[in-house]
Amino acid sequence: MPPDVSRVQTLAQDVVGEVERAVVGKTDLLNQLLACFLAGGHVLLEDFPGLGKTLIAKSLAKALGLEFRRIQFTPDLLPADITGTYVFSRSSDSFELRRGPIFTNILLGDEINRASPRTQSALLESMQEYQVTLEGESIRLPDPFVVIATQNPIEYEGTFPLPEAQLDRFMMRLQVGYPSFEQEQEILTRRRERQSEELMISQVVRPEQLAAARTAVETIHVDGDLERYIVQLASATRRDPRVAVGASPRGALALMKASRAWAAIQGRNYVLPDDVKRLAKPALVHRLLLQPEFWLKKSAPEEVIEASLAAVPVPVLEGI
Repeated sequence: MPPDVSRVQTLAQDVVGEVERAVVGKTDLLNQLLACFLAGGHVLLEDFPGLGKTLIAKSLAKALGLEFRRIQFTPDLLPADITGTYVFSRSSDSFELRRGPIFTNILLGDEINRASPRTQSALLESMQEYQVTLEGESIRLPDPFVVIATQNPIEYEGTFPLPEAQLDRFMMRLQVGYPSFEQEQEILTRRRERQSEELMISQVVRPEQLAAARTAVETIHVDGDLERYIVQLASATRRDPRVAVGASPRGALALMKASRAWAAIQGRNYVLPDDVKRLAKPALVHRLLLQPEFWLKKSAPEEVIEASLAAVPVPVLEGI
């Protein structure tokens, strides 16, 4: 096993272990978030209020030693409030760039669907091209740059649903979920014993280690039959009668990249079919546009992915 890949597993264990000092019982979610980050993708966290979405994003940034900024999306938020703008300076008698909060490593877009489509679109270029264009000038964003956006799945009044073009730019859509009874009691116990709202999360990764881990993910082997399997899964969603628009080629690419990162976190330098099956829902479910008669059935997208997984034969990889 290449040493770089084994270091990715150690890095993941250190990061997740540190974040779990603040977040209780979400090991699988944290590993998926970290896989998405190592693969260079953005994440959409969709769940009810009060489940720790902001805490997860902030704690992850601290453990990785990265700059973190949060934007509360509201209907009156303007694109310049995100990207920044040029402001005239009397001292220099010229226009100077006042950078917005998007110039960071991990950007939390809280309740992103509360902003207008015009403001939401301000993120499109940054999420795909990793740059911002202001007054005709393209400015590179810090490396790494990851957007973690949140939205409430039950509150629709005064919101603007994300367009398909923007949803397609999220590598994965994840749900936090309620803790178990024991986990929720553990949250209360930790807070009582801490005697403070603040919990200090320490940086456990150096910048060069993080860069090496992201480079190592690019070396993970994906068998040709497994590539064909990923494409067949994406294609199967397009043929489902419940679907108006299925998963795009960007979705198949996202599933492959996320699977490579997941394999590296497990300490392997190759991807297994189980990796693909595990991440198929998070990587593809938000890319499906259903027929109108299925819009009100919340479980329909997941059922389409499950049907695709059941219909497509799983490849048998030799020598693994």
